[in-house]
Amino acid sequence: MAPIKIGMISFAHSHANTYFHILMSMPGVTVTGIADENRERVKKHLEKHGIPYYSDYKQLLGTDVDAVIICSENVHHAQMTIDAAKAGKHVLCEKPLGVTVEEMNTMIETCKAHDVQLMTAFPCRYIPAVVQAKAAVERGDIGDILAVNATNRGTMPGGWFVDPALSGGGAVLDHTVHVMDLLNWFMQSTPTEVYAESGTLFHDIPVEDSGMVHAKFDNGVFAVIDTSWSRTKSFPFWGDVTMEIIGTHGVISIDSFSEKNEIFSDSKMKTEWKYWGESMNKGLIEDFVLSLRDRHRVPITGEDGLNSTQVALAAYDSIRQGTPVAIGIRQ
Repeated sequence: MAPIKIGMISFAHSHANTYFHILMSMPGVTVTGIADENRERVKKHLEKHGIPYYSDYKQLLGTDVDAVIICSENVHHAQMTIDAAKAGKHVLCEKPLGVTVEEMNTMIETCKAHDVQLMTAFPCRYIPAVVQAKAAVERGDIGDILAVNATNRGTMPGGWFVDPALSGGGAVLDHTVHVMDLLNWFMQSTPTEVYAESGTLFHDIPVEDSGMVHAKFDNGVFAVIDTSWSRTKSFPFWGDVTMEIIGTHGVISIDSFSEKNEIFSDSKMKTEWKYWGESMNKGLIEDFVLSLRDRHRVPITGEDGLNSTQVALAAYDSIRQGTPVAIGIRQ
């Protein structure tokens, strides 16, 4: 069987390096090109592996690559995905899928029109604790879900993430989408109303670094997400993803990165947590490749990316208006 040929478009997002190393270790996969306007950013990969380099991603799209992984700044996701689809390439796009509802709809429709797959990068679905909790909910272990209290608190990433012209928003956009996707996945219900508040409480930056996003679902469930860049540089670990799922017959608590060792570092003069659990990113990349090889639908679609991001965008509307806002999710 011929190898799946995958190209990387932009290493602006740090996840690109993780995805790249996973691809390089996978049998039956060949990374046939890297496109990045900043050659210095990918120089080590080019020199170590002898991979062709393209300063313009459209040059990469002109090759016989089967699929691309896009890890650019958020505002470029849409155009890069649309161009890839028109070139007949399947796409795995970093989250958030886009920064407006209109452009995400265009991304989805263009991929469908050109018969290519569009997958959204939501690796949290592959966290072992999340997978186990999903199975428990489906078995009915805690009865019907009544409410969910969740957190996604991380370290402020800096760089283009805090430039709204490139990111499209701050912590609310960056950290709502992961947990919102899990909520949509767990409940298979539609968010109908969003209320949010935000602030810039921890850093001197031009975007918000903290937010509380409340969502009401059409099945009556309420969920709240603490979405922030509140982890300091001295904190032992970069962030968290937690969920407390409250049901009619019990509660499930998820601490996604609790599989860790404590390291007491004299060189850094602080305690560090080193995660030793299974790689959520590995599961994501493997599923993308398997979908291409077996020609079945990707498990996390463009619609999934739209539905989670749409809640974050509605949160911004709520913040501006100071009231709850209605939301219509695409099915």
